[in-house]
Amino acid sequence: MTQILDANPNSLISALAKELEAVEQVQAPDWAKFVKTGAHNERPPTQTNWWFIRSAAILRTIFKDGPVGVGKLRSKYGGAKNRGSRPERFKKGSGNIIRKILQQLQTAEFIKMQDKEVHKGRVIAPKGQALLQKVANKVGIGKPQPKIAPKVVKVAPKVEEKPKTEAPKAAEKPKAEKPAAPAKAEKSAAPIATEAKPIKAAKK
Repeated sequence: MTQILDANPNSLISALAKELEAVEQVQAPDWAKFVKTGAHNERPPTQTNWWFIRSAAILRTIFKDGPVGVGKLRSKYGGAKNRGSRPERFKKGSGNIIRKILQQLQTAEFIKMQDKEVHKGRVIAPKGQALLQKVANKVGIGKPQPKIAPKVVKVAPKVEEKPKTEAPKAAEKPKAEKPAAPAKAEKSAAPIATEAKPIKAAKK
């Protein structure tokens, strides 16, 4: 027997939505064709059976996280609102849609109200758990998603460049050294001899 939470969530919700379409108490209201599922969305859903898909998703969430109330589900199905050039802001999902779906599931006896310590909200009922188990057995265990191996970038090994061998230069002829110029004769530092002039006698 396949465990409910072991089944692939997307496959389980799709199959459960088809089961809920056959339930008389769970029906989409007339305004479901035109309404948005939250202030963060710009257009209504494009899927024609989106009401039953949302009901199936809520039923699985209650089984997993119950007791669950409207406020918690509004946060779960909210999203970021595009505000143009301003930063995006989180907006909760439509409370009216969630409240109507909870009332329909409770009328069909798939869920029930329960107080658990300080928490108060809807929990899964035996009938709802039986429906989930039936669909999970039909769907089977979801295949684990293949692990994406990290990309390995192959780096080509660097080829060491061989040093270029320079052609041997022709032996240069030794340049003939020019004969050194004869050193200039240094001027003699000896004092020049002066002839002594005779001193004339002074006239009396």
